[in-house]
Amino acid sequence: MRSLPLPLALTARLSPVVVLAAAGWALSSGPAATPAAEDRTATQKTEADSPSAPATAAVSKTYSAAPSPCGSLAAKSIKDLVPGAKPAGKELPSTDSKLRRTCSWNALKGYDYRWLDVSFEITASDEAAQESFKERVAAKSGGGDVPGIGDAGYSVVNLTTEDKQQTREGVVMVRSSNALVSITYSGSDFESKKAPGTDEINKGAIKAAKEAVASLEEGKE
Repeated sequence: MRSLPLPLALTARLSPVVVLAAAGWALSSGPAATPAAEDRTATQKTEADSPSAPATAAVSKTYSAAPSPCGSLAAKSIKDLVPGAKPAGKELPSTDSKLRRTCSWNALKGYDYRWLDVSFEITASDEAAQESFKERVAAKSGGGDVPGIGDAGYSVVNLTTEDKQQTREGVVMVRSSNALVSITYSGSDFESKKAPGTDEINKGAIKAAKEAVASLEEGKE
């Protein structure tokens, strides 16, 4: 079998960008009478030690770190979605591996090419994740909701053509509490110059998304 060059559209892939919101919490305290000068120190100590004394509120997050994306899918799923790819995948460099991690699988089997990316991103709060999810969905219009996955799911499939070679790409985005899961799945046939059908790519991307979200939620704190 002769080696075939990949189209330029498949060589430039995911560029991880981390946009994180920082949450701040204010210390609250109740009114207290001013003690006499000789008793002020003892009174302040008693209030600080009291169980009813106000304390700094801690930020409560369901997820504090991104799990390993390369271990989020079963080996059989990788074999089915990306024939010829090594199940271990390849983790891509990240600006902050605690908050964002991406794994990639790609392979050419015969003339059939597939590429799959799985990405986890941890935000500062559920609200930050909701806002980011809405922005990303708005930026990729033309898709539809994916029910029964995380707190919210969305998928979209697009077809591109470069040098008469078609490539079909499916993207699934999911929000689960303060975490965002992104799946990118694409394919091309270098013999026919055609791309896989919309249904095949969309179902493959959703399958990967469901497994990735399940893996994320299994490691919930």
